[in-house]
Amino acid sequence: MRVKRSIVVALVGLMAVAGLAACGSGSKASSSGNAAAVLNVGMPNGPQSENNNPFLETSAAASLGYRWMLYEPLVMGNKVRPTDPATPWLATKWEWSENYTKLALTIRDGVKFSDGQPMTAEDAAYTFQLLKDNKSINIDALPIKDITTAGNVLNLSFERSQYVNQVKVLRTLVVPKHIWSQIKDPATETVKNPVGTGPYALKSFTPQTITVALRDNYWQELPKVKEIRYTSYNDNNSQTAALASGVAEWSFVFIPNYKTVYTAKDPEHYKLWFPAGLGVHGLWFNTEKKPWDIPALRQAVNKVINRDDVFNQGEAGYFYPKVDSVTGIPTPVGDSFISPDFKNKVVTPDVPAAKALLTSNGFTYNGDKLVAPDGKPVTLKLTVPSGWSDYITDLEIIKDNLAGLGIDSTVEKMNQDAWTKSIDTGDYEGAMHWTDDGPTPYDIYKSMMDGSLYKPTGQGGINGNYGRFKNDTAAQALDTYATAADDASRTTAMNTLQKIMVEQQPMIPTGAATTGGQYSTKNWVGWPNAEEPYAPLQPSQRESLNVVLHLKPAS
Repeated sequence: MRVKRSIVVALVGLMAVAGLAACGSGSKASSSGNAAAVLNVGMPNGPQSENNNPFLETSAAASLGYRWMLYEPLVMGNKVRPTDPATPWLATKWEWSENYTKLALTIRDGVKFSDGQPMTAEDAAYTFQLLKDNKSINIDALPIKDITTAGNVLNLSFERSQYVNQVKVLRTLVVPKHIWSQIKDPATETVKNPVGTGPYALKSFTPQTITVALRDNYWQELPKVKEIRYTSYNDNNSQTAALASGVAEWSFVFIPNYKTVYTAKDPEHYKLWFPAGLGVHGLWFNTEKKPWDIPALRQAVNKVINRDDVFNQGEAGYFYPKVDSVTGIPTPVGDSFISPDFKNKVVTPDVPAAKALLTSNGFTYNGDKLVAPDGKPVTLKLTVPSGWSDYITDLEIIKDNLAGLGIDSTVEKMNQDAWTKSIDTGDYEGAMHWTDDGPTPYDIYKSMMDGSLYKPTGQGGINGNYGRFKNDTAAQALDTYATAADDASRTTAMNTLQKIMVEQQPMIPTGAATTGGQYSTKNWVGWPNAEEPYAPLQPSQRESLNVVLHLKPAS
């Protein structure tokens, strides 16, 4: 699942709007502590419509993250350490067979939905049937074939190997059959009264604040947090002000000058942690537009981008962790996947080497201006949504870097919807964008190089390969990795993809996807951090339930 990217805006006049935080329904903890055991979560997502559908990424439940307090997955993973063993959850055991085309799940006994009805393998089976029958809610496009049960065992089969999708299968949430079988259209149902197996139930809903309250019983030990209030602030400014004042205790929001406006307000308690995940953000080109169809030009640009500046200035030194491996794989989370040929090889700005690469591949210079082999000056129009301040700064840095290579470039801001359409149809030259993320770098490379996702410039409706990159060897390696029957074949395919990345440079990674967040230890302790990375910290991720289960009142 792609990590959601909040629109980022400049914090001009932040302290002038600090009073906006007082509009939230959550109140700042008093000096007597947090006797009500309330946790205040904030997100800068604006007013919400009442929609608690757990399958819809557009619902309030998904936007703010409280769906994961109501509904639970079969298996709990950890995006921060994707290669670590997963934790049994609603399923106590799982076993893949026949090259990941069949899966047997043992469903946990003794679990009850919030309405008191028992959860069984029939509920889990019905959930997968919903996904199979309704493509609109099957967002991972799982190719489900057969679904059967035998006692408390759920048996699934798939049309092809699910090695690369096994985490997506295992993280599936379970809904009650006795309720969802009465729903006509699961893609449009707003679910006024959500019923799940999670430790919380919906207490109240307003467009600004949604509250979930602890149930009387739960199959695990009851959390110490008795109530969670999710406040949806209008923008990043008001969300940051709420964090700085203590009204919000947990969030995921971009704060450009976080040391001044956030952590310095209470250095003892105000914290943040933004670990790298296996997805990347960076500079994409439409590789069908000349001269950006020439790999040497893309390689040269890669050699001059100052990633330290992008990270420290554009991403405020924390938001999207720097990616400088020549493979584009984030480290340290992806260290185990990097080919021996590229271990510890990083890219650093080297203008002379970039110019030498260009001139040895048919490029020339007219004075200090770069000229393509066809005799035309090399220029690049960089497009970005007008409100995305980190991306804007990233591109301004890249623009300056390109000037040193003799490339005239411009940064053009546009409406977010127009920008999204331009990326979708390929009506752009250069842009910051992201890849998918997953438990291995496969999802990164698939987003960059998958020929099956290719559509020619002018055609939209794509989900990946935004650069219109075509390479038969890459397509074969991706297919081999997804369908291979052994680890050795997968390793060979992954090494091939890295070689293509280095030699062809379909896009230029600058930062890693992150599932981090800001948090306060004033009322609650037990948060994941660099020393205890048991879960990602973003409150809208499904692992947020695991975070809440770890929290304890501060002494």
